[in-house]
Amino acid sequence: MDGTTPQHLSDAAPAQAPRSEWRQTIGFLLKLAIIFTALRSFAFAPFMIPSASMMPGLLVGDYLIVSKFSYGWSRHSLPFSVPILSGRAFAALPARGDIAVFKAPPLNRQDYIKRVIGLPGDTIQIRGGQIILNGVAVPQQAAGDGIAPIAPGEGCPAAMQLSRGGIVQCRYRRFRETMPGGKTYIVMDRGTTAADDTALFTVPAGHLFMMGDNRDNSADSRFPAVPGQGIGYVPVDNLVGRAQFLFFSTDGSASWLLPWTWVSAARWHRIGGAL
Repeated sequence: MDGTTPQHLSDAAPAQAPRSEWRQTIGFLLKLAIIFTALRSFAFAPFMIPSASMMPGLLVGDYLIVSKFSYGWSRHSLPFSVPILSGRAFAALPARGDIAVFKAPPLNRQDYIKRVIGLPGDTIQIRGGQIILNGVAVPQQAAGDGIAPIAPGEGCPAAMQLSRGGIVQCRYRRFRETMPGGKTYIVMDRGTTAADDTALFTVPAGHLFMMGDNRDNSADSRFPAVPGQGIGYVPVDNLVGRAQFLFFSTDGSASWLLPWTWVSAARWHRIGGAL
């Protein structure tokens, strides 16, 4: 034995390193994917505002973080509504005034976002655009006028229309609404509609009554559950989670092929706002 390393051993050692590094990299990526999937499935999820139904607080192009643990978990809390849960685990009812994401009846496929107005057993009626909750009018205070573009298919009384830069916009009234328990928010009213006066609703057990803040442009619980027209009462098991805060917002003018427009299109003043 002269203390030298055998030739066949010295040649084999370097060949093991690349394979070991690849295994470590693949193992790390798999762990990262598992952690991301777990967080996406059980903790938080992103949601983009697709319509004007939650104006003025939420705008088309806002991106939200939704906490899935706030109300417990059901199959609809999971990606693609995988049916591995029966009922709702660690169930908790929302508070009146919460902004919640849920699977919209009757098809229970598309994610909607609305405000929780009524809980199981509540009675709700709309009179002159004001919510009557369990026989008591929900307080509304005038909050000044706002201005917004007229969305396709959306009406605006002629007296409320104005032109800015050649674009016809609508001046609307804003009200601060305050729920029992103190949660307060701004709603908008573009004028008198048939939905400003409704029959008396009684929320069934295991269901919620949801409304959009844009009261004249929201397919919500005031209307029967017909795809694209209304959602009726929303089963508690349809809840996906509670909207928590804005993490990004864009005005829609960006092009994916022009990266610098991603910055110019961002509504920076909206990012990070709590809901």
